Amino acid sequence: MNNKEALVVFSGGQDSTTCLFWALKHFEKVHTITFYYGQKHSLEIEMARSIAEDAGVDFHLEDVSFIGSLGSNSLTDTSIVMDSEKPSDTFPNTFVPGRNLFFLSIAAVYARERGIRHIVTGVSQTDFSGYPDCRDAFVKSLNVTLNLAMDDQFVIHTPLMWLDKAQTWEMADRLGVLELVRRKTLTCYNGIPGDGCGHCPACRLRNDGLDRYINSVEYRKLI
Repeated sequence: MNNKEALVVFSGGQDSTTCLFWALKHFEKVHTITFYYGQKHSLEIEMARSIAEDAGVDFHLEDVSFIGSLGSNSLTDTSIVMDSEKPSDTFPNTFVPGRNLFFLSIAAVYARERGIRHIVTGVSQTDFSGYPDCRDAFVKSLNVTLNLAMDDQFVIHTPLMWLDKAQTWEMADRLGVLELVRRKTLTCYNGIPGDGCGHCPACRLRNDGLDRYINSVEYRKLI
């Protein structure tokens, strides 16, 4: 295994793009793996490819569209109206069951075949929107499982795990990519790049974090 290389699970959104540049700071060589899982707004794949090319890192796309067909969710099924708020008694219907489980498992196999030990993902328990597969306990458990399953020693890095969205924007700013993340990523559930539609849950979370960061003491220190 190569301790100097990392594989970033890369969607082209705010979080994974911030993690890409975090990885570029911490590892000598960085690779990316992006997944098509049947998402309605596949523009994010092309944006991810463009960001990876501009950053000078390898880009690999895997078709795992079976994930979207296994259950019902508003990110892959055009007939389902997206939840505007998180339900109090269940997951939001933007939750794609098993998505991070599959992504990280496939990423580990891909990494193993290339001698890569380090895997980076942008999940966050602080701003996890009710998704159970973004929690620290899940990632740590899966890390152990993957090591046992392949008799290897992977390390799954989660740079954003305990950061809220304002702190994620701060990280991007300290990495020198705040404007790139703001203008060239796609986080919006309605498929609008940059600042997005402003109304969906992902946009509200992202834009609220940006507003809080821009009004923070930390931001004023950097300008």
